[in-house]
Amino acid sequence: MGREFELKYAAAPEKLAAIRQMWENWERISMETTYFDTRDSALSAKHCTLRCRMENGVSVCTMKTPIAGFGRGEWDKKADWCAKTVAELFEKAGREPIAFDALHPVCGAKFTRLAKTVEIPGCTVEIALDEGVLMGGGRQIPLCEVEVEFKAGDENAAVLWAKSLAAKFDLQPENQSKFRRASLLAKGE
Repeated sequence: MGREFELKYAAAPEKLAAIRQMWENWERISMETTYFDTRDSALSAKHCTLRCRMENGVSVCTMKTPIAGFGRGEWDKKADWCAKTVAELFEKAGREPIAFDALHPVCGAKFTRLAKTVEIPGCTVEIALDEGVLMGGGRQIPLCEVEVEFKAGDENAAVLWAKSLAAKFDLQPENQSKFRRASLLAKGE
């Protein structure tokens, strides 16, 4: 199983610019994401997320699931969005499959990510600066956030470092995923 553990913070564009100045050689990734679910929100009801994201033109399909403790299960496959890919993701995640033709686009996101792997005392993290829009129900809202994702070492060191970064730049915790915010927009909430 893949496990993702990250902390997210809402930020203003000027905060992203200030953080960007701390390091050189950021990787720039153009992201276009479509989230899928059934008409009766079967995946959302189980706190699962299924998406297809174009990352600099490469299709990456992902399933995320809840797990015990912190973080979430995450399975990725670089492949086109198709029935075979979706079936493989459900199998890897150990979830009851849903028929491919029962899935439909729910919402999405379009943003630019600047990513950088950083070695800090006690661990390695990836810091991502995301700026763009979340889309749903024919509407869109701005997306501007910082993600600190734990990669290796001591998770507590990653949490402390992320919190110190947030304090330094006056960032506010973002407790909802991109999918959650975009799906609420699609529902008109």
